Amino acid sequence: MPISIAAVSHTSAPRNPSKTRHGSNFCPRPTFKSPARAPPPDVSKPIPEQKTRRESQVPKLDLRDARSPDPAVRTQFQRSLRDALTQFGFVRIGGHQIDKDLILEVYREFEKFFSRDSPEKALCASAAGGQRGFTAFGIEHAKQQREPDLKEFYHVGRELPPDHPLRAHYPDNIWPEDIPELRAASLALYDALDACAGTLLESLALGLELPKETFSEMLCDGNSILRALHYPPLAKAPSATGRAVRAAPHEDINLITLLCEATDAGLEILTREGQWLAIPAHVGEIIVDAGDMLARVTNDVVPAATHRVITPDAVRDRHRYSLPYFAHPYPDCDLSVHEAFVEPETPAKYPPTTAAAFLEERLKEIGLIS
Repeated sequence: MPISIAAVSHTSAPRNPSKTRHGSNFCPRPTFKSPARAPPPDVSKPIPEQKTRRESQVPKLDLRDARSPDPAVRTQFQRSLRDALTQFGFVRIGGHQIDKDLILEVYREFEKFFSRDSPEKALCASAAGGQRGFTAFGIEHAKQQREPDLKEFYHVGRELPPDHPLRAHYPDNIWPEDIPELRAASLALYDALDACAGTLLESLALGLELPKETFSEMLCDGNSILRALHYPPLAKAPSATGRAVRAAPHEDINLITLLCEATDAGLEILTREGQWLAIPAHVGEIIVDAGDMLARVTNDVVPAATHRVITPDAVRDRHRYSLPYFAHPYPDCDLSVHEAFVEPETPAKYPPTTAAAFLEERLKEIGLIS
């Protein structure tokens, strides 16, 4: 059931920064076949009205099992997570122990912000490429899609101490001065989702029979983003045209995305069979999907998940809000295909690059930087 918010200059970073996730100590860096993938949707044409299955078939797991004292329970979780992301691309996560009241508070505070006039919101839009603060309608679009999505959003990033070696790489967060509660609530949710992402990436690595830190070390003090999204009623969407949608089919840039329960319906995923599957917004669940960076590192053994946000007739006249957390690596993280996923019959599909270079490339493709 949907929730109601009404109710409630660069320096070179060391290769192996820290053993703690924050602060002045830094984190250490420590035969697969790609599953069949559906052909990518043709984004040069309007999205076809395909028959969509309305009951979610996305696997559901309990994150408490990842931390169980029973090795058999942990192993089952690791294998189930691996299977969900390699075969389905998405997984529903319960038992994450993030306070539902904290999620509601973040929604409420951002609802206050998004209800303002455009000039007021623009005062919080100063970071290059929309990396922090507010990004207005008519700017971001899906890769290879000219029509902007019908959304506006606000980015919150990692806050590091002044002496941290990655500090120069990350812009300052931007906060509206007259909504003081927004900062504390947003950063608390950011940290909670960051911890969940680390646990999931550790479990995924173990499920793929890799060292536990293979993926989670990439996340340490990384350039992760909490995005607050606002989709207005269609009649009020400033950039609405006959072809625009709330979010055209796309894959996320990062390693994995953790999506808190949205306030309304509309999220759909493209299955490996090429059918759109509706994902209901269940209270207490986080939806997790794999992004392009993870797909690169695993040579598409864990493919990036294609998804979109449509506007069902029942919600056309309602505001929709969502809170995805995009788990990004630290900037100089090597995104080369991991050797475990390269065999003579399955050579590396992607050339070496870094997280910073790949992010810049993708931000250009979606219109956030030129």
